[in-house]
Amino acid sequence: MIRGLFSVAIAVLAVPAIGFAASPYVTEQSRGIKALSDQEMADYAAGKGMGFAKAAELNGYPGPAHVLDLADELMLSPQQREKTATLFHRMQTRASALGARLVDEERKLDERFASKAISRDVLAKALRSIASLQSEIRETHLRAHLEQAEILSEAQATKYWHLRGYAENSSPSHHKH
Repeated sequence: MIRGLFSVAIAVLAVPAIGFAASPYVTEQSRGIKALSDQEMADYAAGKGMGFAKAAELNGYPGPAHVLDLADELMLSPQQREKTATLFHRMQTRASALGARLVDEERKLDERFASKAISRDVLAKALRSIASLQSEIRETHLRAHLEQAEILSEAQATKYWHLRGYAENSSPSHHKH
């Protein structure tokens, strides 16, 4: 009997561990907020775009941060520079405030899970709050692109499109209002 058990133990140990793979999240266990990297938290706090305005940017609605970076190449007038700088500041200030709130809500959610003080109702409420903040942040960035399009001429918008490296032989599908 012992010999039989020994044979079974050897056979089990000899079989490769199939189906046991380390989680891709292993390195994220020590994060302060499990759902957000340090970079994401910093970007939210700084009001960065984080790709939230791709629907606008990639359809020909320039972003104020990039317009300011390309101000000389776009030959912005002093009035356009001032309007763009004001727009950028307003967008960044609002996105930053919303981002700080979002990080705080994610921290609270993480703490509730960590302390095992979570329920379905608390979870649903927390997720609605986070989703609302994400929506407001995205709207803030997208709105800025809409407003920026109204500041630039068609020629400047087309030049922006090319300076940003988008389709060489196409022009932006941006529409003035």
